[in-house]
Amino acid sequence: MDKVVEAVEKAKKDWDETYNRTQEHIRSIEEYGKNSERSTTEERNSLPRLNGLAQDGLALLTSLQFKLDLLAPQLPTDEEVQSAHSLLESWKRQIQSLRLSLRNANLQAKTNMRKSAQEERKLLLGSGEESTIRRRNLETKAGMTSAAESITDSLRRTRQLMVQEVERSASTIMTFEDSTGVLRKAETEYKGQSSLLMRTRNLLSTMQRQDILDRVILAVGLILFSCAVLYVVSKRIGILKLQRTVTAAIKAGMAGQAEHGPGAGLDVRNLARFHENAVPKVEIPLEQPMHDEL
Repeated sequence: MDKVVEAVEKAKKDWDETYNRTQEHIRSIEEYGKNSERSTTEERNSLPRLNGLAQDGLALLTSLQFKLDLLAPQLPTDEEVQSAHSLLESWKRQIQSLRLSLRNANLQAKTNMRKSAQEERKLLLGSGEESTIRRRNLETKAGMTSAAESITDSLRRTRQLMVQEVERSASTIMTFEDSTGVLRKAETEYKGQSSLLMRTRNLLSTMQRQDILDRVILAVGLILFSCAVLYVVSKRIGILKLQRTVTAAIKAGMAGQAEHGPGAGLDVRNLARFHENAVPKVEIPLEQPMHDEL
């Protein structure tokens, strides 16, 4: 079966159920308040509630009518389309009839309630046993009503307290959520700072190692420099001593030659030959011309 046909059939079935139920509610409204003693069903189904149920039924019927109006052009055959349009017209008339019946039922219910109130007044003003029983019943109902009102007030106060507690709990939860957000933010910042602190610690360790290495290099360089200076000084002092010794010897030889004559020159020559580094002092006359032998 086509899906459109199935939807139309389902709408017809829902229409029949809703229409019958709405008619029952309208009949209940029409019968409302006829008996002086209200039954349990009337107490459970008050007039406003019955009217609400009837209005809901009419609204549902209107929606089913609109649904059928949308589905009718999509039916596969022209016959079904014509049948759907005729059914739509019938549903429109039935909805109008139900609205009129609901209006008349409400008028009848008001009339019934007025008559019931008049009868109730007569019975209360009477002097018979039935009037006494009715007054007692009314007093009992009044007491029950006041008790119900007090219970309703206490329930209302309880509800207000519960609402306040719920609001307080909601504000506490919001505060907790804000605190949780702050803690998460602090944790994130701490993680970022911890990585920065770790890098700083590593840099400090590297700088300390570099400082120690620089100190070692400076100490070794100072020691090497001191050793070189000592070596140079010691070598320089040795050369100076040798020069002084040679100079003293030369002076001593020259002094001996002057004292002992020509024979003393042998010792000086021997002394000069003994030390190869000694250079004899040769005096060249300033006025002697220089010849280029080349």
